[in-house]
Amino acid sequence: MSRDVGAGTRTETRRVLVVDDEQSIRLLCQVNLGASGIDVLEADDGETALELARREQPDLILLDVMMPGLDGWSVARELAEDERTRDIPVVFLTARAEASDRRRGAQLGGVGYLVKPFDPVGIGELVDDVLARIGRGEREELQRGIASEHEQ
Repeated sequence: MSRDVGAGTRTETRRVLVVDDEQSIRLLCQVNLGASGIDVLEADDGETALELARREQPDLILLDVMMPGLDGWSVARELAEDERTRDIPVVFLTARAEASDRRRGAQLGGVGYLVKPFDPVGIGELVDDVLARIGRGEREELQRGIASEHEQ
């Protein structure tokens, strides 16, 4: 979807699916992404996340790892195995900060890893940066970077 911003200029409206079982985290993301001009879809569990991702084709998914039922690792695996969703970038949003967790995120195709608690004010900038880098063909570099990043 695109929108006119005046004088013949068009810009793409970006959509992010925020997946977290904590309503407060979803609200923080919604407010701050919305302030950056990003449309937000929300899911409070893994099954809903998969349904929304397949139906709505968001530009990026912010994905919590520790959720009841279908956890974020399983959601990421299913997204990567489905031809309809495999190209949607996933940024993990989690309290799991161990190097082994970061490596697992990268192995599952994640392009970013944001450790809770995080500064919600910068989340729009993070999304813009990840999408711009993917647009420049840097997906594999982002994946490699997850495992080597220091705790944020």
